[in-house]
Amino acid sequence: MEYNIGAKIKQLRKQRKLTLQAVATETGFSPALISQIENNNVSPPIATLSKLARFFDVKIGHFFEEEEDVRRFEVVRVGDRRVVSRVISKAGKGHGYTYEALSVHKLNKRMEPFIVTVAERSEDETTYNHDGEEFLLVLSGVAEVLLDDERIKLEEGDAVYFDSSMRHRLLSYDGNEVRVLAIVTR
Repeated sequence: MEYNIGAKIKQLRKQRKLTLQAVATETGFSPALISQIENNNVSPPIATLSKLARFFDVKIGHFFEEEEDVRRFEVVRVGDRRVVSRVISKAGKGHGYTYEALSVHKLNKRMEPFIVTVAERSEDETTYNHDGEEFLLVLSGVAEVLLDDERIKLEEGDAVYFDSSMRHRLLSYDGNEVRVLAIVTR
């Protein structure tokens, strides 16, 4: 199931009567990128969503919600996960990076859990940062995590916990698919 994240970002921007330039200036992203996201030409990575969520004072889960319920707990069945495809593959046929939201209805969460799948090795090593902390656990495959100037190889079962203000990026180490449990705090 795909979610119209771009429309939600555009709605937040218009509700606040902000221009693309104003959002870009405050978030550090270009107006062109904000426009591409709003028009669903580009699906933002978690770090970008986190920065936009903080700017608009909403939680990341807002972009995956249909309606919010007050709950003390939430069970998300494997078939009910909300999946967002992020990047078109090198071949231009599929998506190279997806994430599945593991919690979508719980109010006032302090963390956002995702399953991130990186399908291939990206040539792009642009790093991102945002407020909060992040925990990554490799479920399958071999990952490479860029943290500021460090390159860390993580194999199945390995984990890393870091301050999200560090410049970071998750990559496939060897070009094969990697599945990672990612938990991001606000």
